[in-house]
Amino acid sequence: MFVDQIRIQAKAGDGGNGCSSFRREKFVPKGGPDGGDGGDGGSIILRADSQVDTLVTLYYEPIVRGKGGENGMGKQKYGKSAPDKIVPVPVGTLVYRLPDVAPHDPLDFADQDEAPPRRRKIDPKELELLADLETAGAEFLLAQGGRGGKGNIHFKSSRNRAPRQFTEGTPGEEGWFFLELRMIADAGLVGYPNAGKSTLLGVLSAAHPKVAAYPFTTLHPMVGVMDFPGFRRATVADIPGLIEGAHRDVGLGHDFLRHIVRCRTLLLVVDAAGSEGRDPVEDAKKIREELRLYDPLLARRPWALIANKTDLPGAAENLPRLAQEFPGVPLIAISAQKKANLDELRKFLDGEVGHPG
Repeated sequence: MFVDQIRIQAKAGDGGNGCSSFRREKFVPKGGPDGGDGGDGGSIILRADSQVDTLVTLYYEPIVRGKGGENGMGKQKYGKSAPDKIVPVPVGTLVYRLPDVAPHDPLDFADQDEAPPRRRKIDPKELELLADLETAGAEFLLAQGGRGGKGNIHFKSSRNRAPRQFTEGTPGEEGWFFLELRMIADAGLVGYPNAGKSTLLGVLSAAHPKVAAYPFTTLHPMVGVMDFPGFRRATVADIPGLIEGAHRDVGLGHDFLRHIVRCRTLLLVVDAAGSEGRDPVEDAKKIREELRLYDPLLARRPWALIANKTDLPGAAENLPRLAQEFPGVPLIAISAQKKANLDELRKFLDGEVGHPG
């Protein structure tokens, strides 16, 4: 299951209490205070892991809790500090803070008529961006563990020989957070359903996306890795098919469009043959407009036009129209099904986004 948005509750571990104790041994009169400190509670840390590509683990464990520190003991024994809880998340995860919510069980947060609470629609106005884990190994302290309390050994003085004071451990931080995955890839395949994006990703890389003869076969983004000569490589993302009005969140518009925001280059894939009864020129114009309306920066991103299905009748007549309508834009005519002219596409991608592996 692919999960790219999740609402979680995080509660770091509480600090252990300090100890009030006095030394009691034979032949040691007036041994004095010997209460140790409590241990620190475990913090909760998010770590970007390149081996993780979905937030599904947190979907099944939406309440993340750290361990508490041990209490202090007599004979100046300090309580053991709890280890930090490391939570692996995909590279490209955005971390937002949500406002305080009702204190009851989070599974009852939403009304019965609403979507399940872990998948409810989040109002962007509620969110406060805390971190962007865009590089592998990046960490973010989600909740700080509590500090351990002081034992009575710290309160002795020349005027207070037998202190009974001690301090309790402080509670760990807690709060509600919203995590959103925006996949990071060098190039993104964008287009209408059935344009051949999944087939193209399958022949360019070792990825195995689902391919079928009906629209919306791809339900979530998939990333493949391309290897080039000289130990160079690039990542290519297959974005599920867009429809007109995607910028207004028609269909699953925003769920798909946010995954191409980080792509360095956009590959606009069109059905050059118009085999679905569509005009490839109009398709390209509409997709460009959807991208501009969703985020004006996407309209200025480097892009190329990939004319697919050139092995079908009608493609030869549409290729000159595409070149005339989009002058100066790289136009690469291919057939993903027949694996025709893919070398030209690979050479283009190597020059645009290829980097040392």
